[in-house]
Parts: sequence; C-alpha cells; structure tokens
Amino acid sequence: MTTAAAGPEEVAVYVVLPPRVLLLDVAGPIEVLRKANLEQDRLRFVVHYVGPAATVSSSIGLEVAEVAPLPDTLPEGALVVIAGSAAVTLGAVPANQADDAAKEAAIVDWLAQRVRPGIGLISICSGALLAARAGLLDGVACTTHHACCAELARLAPKARVVENRLYVEDGERLSSAGVTAGIDLMLHLVARRIGPACALAVARYLVLYLRRGPGDPQLSPWLEGRNHLHRAIHRAQDAVAADPARPWSLGDLAKVAAISPRSLSRLFKDQVGMSVTDYVNRLRIALAHDILTATRLDMEAVAERAGFSSTRQFRRAWGRLHALPPSRTRPVGKTEQG
Repeated sequence: MTTAAAGPEEVAVYVVLPPRVLLLDVAGPIEVLRKANLEQDRLRFVVHYVGPAATVSSSIGLEVAEVAPLPDTLPEGALVVIAGSAAVTLGAVPANQADDAAKEAAIVDWLAQRVRPGIGLISICSGALLAARAGLLDGVACTTHHACCAELARLAPKARVVENRLYVEDGERLSSAGVTAGIDLMLHLVARRIGPACALAVARYLVLYLRRGPGDPQLSPWLEGRNHLHRAIHRAQDAVAADPARPWSLGDLAKVAAISPRSLSRLFKDQVGMSVTDYVNRLRIALAHDILTATRLDMEAVAERAGFSSTRQFRRAWGRLHALPPSRTRPVGKTEQG
C-alpha cells in the first residue's frame, strides 16, 4: 500500500477465474471498482485476473485470455475475489470434466495455502463452493446462489449458511448470492472502504439502486432515499451527506440543487419520500451514531458535532428513529465523559 504523501492507497484485488467462469460475476463487481477509482483519488483498486490456466472458458462462450498464474504470495490487505462458474455454457462444446476438476482443485489448494488473516476473501455466487472446499468458511456466516445453498452447507458443515440474502459480511469473509448480487456486495465494499457518497455515485452510473435482501438490516441512513434518478435532488442530498452538521436551510439547498425552494420541497417529498428537514435530521442522526460508536465524547459534544443545537433536540430526533437511547449505542468500554 502507498502512503498518502506518495498518492492514493492501493488495494490489490486478485480475481480468481475458474473454468466456465460466469462472466457477469467478474464484469459486474469489477466495473464497480473501476468506476470507484474514477470517482475519487483517495483509494485505488488494482485488479489482477488470475487462475490455473492462461485461457479460461466463460458462461457465454467467450474465452478470457492472458490470465495470470495464481500468485505465490499475496500482499497484506489484498482482496481475493472468487467468481462462480456455469454448469452449461452458451454455444460451446461439452466441458472436459476431468480437466475442469483438476483446475478447480488447483484453485482450492491455492486458496487454502495463500488466504490468511489480513487477506479479504470475497465469493461471488457459486464461488463460495470453492472457498468452502478450501476450509475458509468454517465458523463463518456466508451465502451463495439459492440453488447452491444446500451444497454449500454440505461442503462447509461448520459454516452458518444464510439464505435469502443478497450478501453476507463476516469479518474478512464476504459472500454474495446469485450473479448480480455480486454488484451489490461490491457497492457495499466501496461504501465501507471509501464512503457512501462514492458508492452512490457508482450506483447512479450503473443505474442501480443500492438494495438489501429481505432478511438484512434496514438500509443504511446514508443510502436511504436515493432510489431515484432526479439529478437536482441528488445534488442536494450529496451536499447534505458531505456536511450534515452544517446549518442547512431550504434556501441553501435550493441553490445547490439549482431549483426554487418551493420546487425542492415538493420534489423532495415526491422523490425521497420525506421532507428536507427530515432528511437532514436522518443524516445528522447517522453522523451522531458514527461518533457515538467511535469516540468517548459526552452527549453535548456529540450533539454539537452532529449539527444539533442542543442535547434535547438531539435526543428528540434520535428517539424518532431509534427505540433505545443514544447512550445504549456505545460499544462496551466506550462510556460517556462529563
């Protein structure tokens, strides 16, 4: 990784291509990383395509060439992405099952030897089956394509296989469900590593709503209300997300959006589903939540940093969104001061 003085932090990403690779498992998630690189200059994803063969067949009949060998070593902080594979490819001759099995075995052996603590492991779709065979999902919550969940449970009996999820994150292990869920997972990774604003910009470029599965926790407040394509409203939301604590007025945000205050108020309710004031307060509460979980500041300081005029106003706004008081949000060991 590089230092801030030398340039953006670099994250090495090794995309493992199995035989009959599902091309969308690769193209979708990595397109997210490509666009994330263009949206900011703080972190750069450096992608390498690796596998047991220099040429790999794909699900749609195209061959992927110039695939690098599986590396002997992985740098600290690297991400290993395992794509899924198709049982039957488009317009191709029947697969050489013995050859494919040998290549999959080579991947499994490499994963078992090279993935260590400090290396992130991301499985897309049925790629989780290779991770399971390598013993890398033991004791881990994980998911895969709905058609593969039973096999995943058989291959990794010590894993906690979760169904009906788009993706699951458990420490350094991240896994996604079928095909396009890999895009959702990578958007989640971008939001966590770089920030929600970058993930939102990438999602808008892809014309894709940042979504969650029905069993997942509520959508992050930083991402809530962004399921629309109105550029003026996105401009206003981006401004609030960049500085929630600023004393935003309707007029200030109308200038950012380049529309009248009346139009902003009307369009916000139509496109976002809430008032401008409610939206600003939701992001302030999200900011306060982040401060509470990361610091030992007392409530007055938290309220001030989050943009509230008083602790009373802060607690009232908090109570509209959370059942438990803000003090109950702190992890064990992070107590209030003062």
